[in-house]
Amino acid sequence: MTDPKDVPAEADEEYARGLGSRQIQMIAIGGAIGTGLFLGAGRAIHQAGPSLILMYAVAGVVIFAIMRALGELLTYRPVSGSFADYAREFLGPFAGYATGWTYWLLWVVTGMAEVTAAATYVAYWWPQVPQWSAAAGFLLLLFAANLISVKLFGEVEFWLSMIKVTAILGMILIGVGVLTLGLSAAGDTASVGHLWRDGGFFPNGVGSSLLTLQIVMFAYVAVELVGVTAGEAQNPRRTLPRAINTLPWRIALFYVGALTVMLCVVSWTEFSPGVSPFVAAFAKIGIPFGAGIVNFVVLSAALSSCNSGMYSTGRMLRDLAVNGQGPQLFGRLTARRTPAAGTLASVGVMGIGVWLNYVDPAGAFTYITAFATVAGVWTWAVILGSHIRYRAAVRAGRAATAWFTAPGGAAASWAALGFLAVVVVLIGADSQARISLYGVPLWFAALAAGHRVLKRRNPAAFARRAHVPPSPEGDLADGPRTTPDAAAL
Repeated sequence: MTDPKDVPAEADEEYARGLGSRQIQMIAIGGAIGTGLFLGAGRAIHQAGPSLILMYAVAGVVIFAIMRALGELLTYRPVSGSFADYAREFLGPFAGYATGWTYWLLWVVTGMAEVTAAATYVAYWWPQVPQWSAAAGFLLLLFAANLISVKLFGEVEFWLSMIKVTAILGMILIGVGVLTLGLSAAGDTASVGHLWRDGGFFPNGVGSSLLTLQIVMFAYVAVELVGVTAGEAQNPRRTLPRAINTLPWRIALFYVGALTVMLCVVSWTEFSPGVSPFVAAFAKIGIPFGAGIVNFVVLSAALSSCNSGMYSTGRMLRDLAVNGQGPQLFGRLTARRTPAAGTLASVGVMGIGVWLNYVDPAGAFTYITAFATVAGVWTWAVILGSHIRYRAAVRAGRAATAWFTAPGGAAASWAALGFLAVVVVLIGADSQARISLYGVPLWFAALAAGHRVLKRRNPAAFARRAHVPPSPEGDLADGPRTTPDAAAL
C-alpha cells in the first residue's frame, strides 16, 4: 500500500508551514459560511420560497464534486498556487495566468464589498463613527494580521469562523426547540407545514427557483480557499483531504439544516429581500438582543471574508510572480515568510472599493456578488478541466497517480462542468445579475494584452511544463484508491 508520505514531496515554496489541522479545518468550515448565507439568502428566499433548500442541496453536491477533484490534484502535487498552477500544467500556461489573475480580482472586489459592509455594521452601535474610517481601520488591522505571520492569520480566521459556526448552531438548536417544545410566542405558529402550505414548495414556479442558483453559488464561493493553504499547511497530505471530506456535512448542517429550521419557524412569506433571514428569525422568536447578536455575527462574517481575501490575493500574486506571469516585486517574501508586497497591493485596491461602495452600497453588493459568482464559476471550471486532463495524463502514464481520488472520476467532473454552464446561462437570464457578464470580455481583453507583454519579456514563463512522472517502482499507480470515508479517518 502507498502511504501519503511516499508520494513525491511538494516543492519548497519558502513559505512557513504555520497552519495546523485545527486552523485548516476551521478555514474550510468558515469558507462555506459567508455573507451569502447571512444576507444574500433573504432575497433568494423571497424569490424561491422553500425550494431554496433544494437549490442549496443540489448546488452542494456539485460543489463537493469540485472539491474532491481539487483534493485529488492537491495530493498529486500540493502547492499554494493550487488551481492556477494545475491550470498551467494541464490546460496550458495562459489558462494558469488567466486563473491566477481572475481569482485575485475575485477576492479584491469581494473584499471591497465586505470591508464596506463591516463598516456599516459598526454604525449599528456607533453611528457617529464615519464609515470610511471604520473601513480603513479594518483594512489596516487585517493587513497587520496577514503581514505578521501565517499562524496569526490562521488564528484570526479560526475565531472569526468560530463565531459564525456558533451562531448557526445556536439558531438551529433554538429553532428545533421552538418547533418541538413550543418555546416563545413563535411556537404558536411554527410548523413544518410552512414548507409546502404557503403557496407550495415552488411558490413562484420552478423557473424562478432556478434563477436563485446565482445567489446560491455565490454563497459557496471560498470553499476552494482551502486549496490555497496547501503551501502553508503543516501536513497538507492529511489535513487537506480531511477538510474536504467534511464538506458534505457542513453543507447539510449550515445551509440545508439552517434554512430548513428557519423556514419552519417563520413562513417564507415573512422574509424580505433586504433583511437577513437570521434577523427575521431571531425577531420572530423574540430573543433578547437578537438584532445586536446577528449584527455581530454578520460583522464577523464580513471580516472573515475580507481576511481570507487578503490571504489568498497575496499568495496568488506571488504564484504569478514566481512563474513569470506577474510583476517580480510580488514574488518576494518578508523575513517572516509572508508575501507582503502582493498583500499590500491588494489592500490598496480594496481601499479604492470603499469609496465605490459608499457611492452606491445597495447596487454595489448586487453587482459584486454577481461578478464574484462568474469569477468563482471560472475558477471551479478550471479545477474540473484540470482534473479531467490530469486523469487523461494518468491513464496515458504521463503523470503520477494521486492517492486521494475523486469519486466518479472524469465523468463526475464533466457533469459538474455541465451544471456550471447552466448557472452561467441563468446569470444571463437574470436582469440584475447579467451585468456581471458584460465585463467578462473586457477583463479577458486586458488579460490578453498583459499576456502579450509578459510573454515577449519572458517566453519561458508561458512554456508548457512537464507533469510529475509516475514512480519507477509503480508504487503510486498501484496505491490505494481512497474513498471519501477512508480518507476521513
